[in-house]
Amino acid sequence: MMVDAELTQRHLSALNLRFIENYVTNDVESHDAMLHPQFSYISGSGARIGRAEYLQSWATGFNPDIIPYWDLRDERILVKGPLALVSAANRFVEIINGMEQVGVAAYTDTYVFKDEKWLCIHAQITPVCQPHWPPDETIRCIFINGVRT
Repeated sequence: MMVDAELTQRHLSALNLRFIENYVTNDVESHDAMLHPQFSYISGSGARIGRAEYLQSWATGFNPDIIPYWDLRDERILVKGPLALVSAANRFVEIINGMEQVGVAAYTDTYVFKDEKWLCIHAQITPVCQPHWPPDETIRCIFINGVRT
């Protein structure tokens, strides 16, 4: 197990960024490698989704023509032994019926340390009401039209 706390934090932060980049680029293969065999997901609507269905939707989940702006912000990481909670938020702009709509979703990904690597075993996302949107000062990276700027 990684024993250096700072190194572990940096590694999990890099995994979090890779998670988001996999989403924006619809990279199923890279994302699959990050997931525990027993991975599960709870969507913003409360739907419980298994690993296979989750990965199937990953292939087309992000469309830069519909989501021209996406950022990663307010990252927080808590490590307790072989378990880690990686939480952050994404602010996004969606084009719906020709109109821009802005939203924020917060998520927590649960990682377990298995076979000398961190694997995501569970992800949960929830919409965030505007008074609780994390400030722009917490932005870690931005994607414009699917490209990291």
